[in-house]
Amino acid sequence: MLSEKMQDLMNSQIQAELYSAQLYLAMSVYSESENYKGFANWLKVQYEEETSHAMKFLNYIVERGGTVELQAIEAPPVKFGSMLKVFEEVYAHELKVTALINNLYTVALEQKDYASQIFLQWFIEEQVEEEANSSQIVAQLKMIGDSVGGLFQMDHALGHREK
Repeated sequence: MLSEKMQDLMNSQIQAELYSAQLYLAMSVYSESENYKGFANWLKVQYEEETSHAMKFLNYIVERGGTVELQAIEAPPVKFGSMLKVFEEVYAHELKVTALINNLYTVALEQKDYASQIFLQWFIEEQVEEEANSSQIVAQLKMIGDSVGGLFQMDHALGHREK
């Protein structure tokens, strides 16, 4: 059985994961409207990942005999600027999610909730990957600068990301 504190934090994490999904979907739509279909694809795949993360938390709460309490999700922005700005926001957002996951793990340690520690380990590893991927894209976009050819190539490459 989950403690009330852990259940509440995990319900908040579901909200955070669903907001992440909405944010990435909004960024995908924006990218597509700017004719960056590859960037849009990458962000749409990210949207699907974040939705699956929310479902992992939801299922875990249920498996541990807890109560899922879905919370309202704030509407994401509609416009984001350049692709560099989009991915700087992606990276910053992933840092926030990492902090939330780390906090959950800290509480699991404090409460000697071993099952939650094991469950959260997957998310800790996932956040390392999320931060690395988004920071790499930011670094590449900074190298490209205003090069239309560079943006075209990167857009093409990101269009090949699969689910």
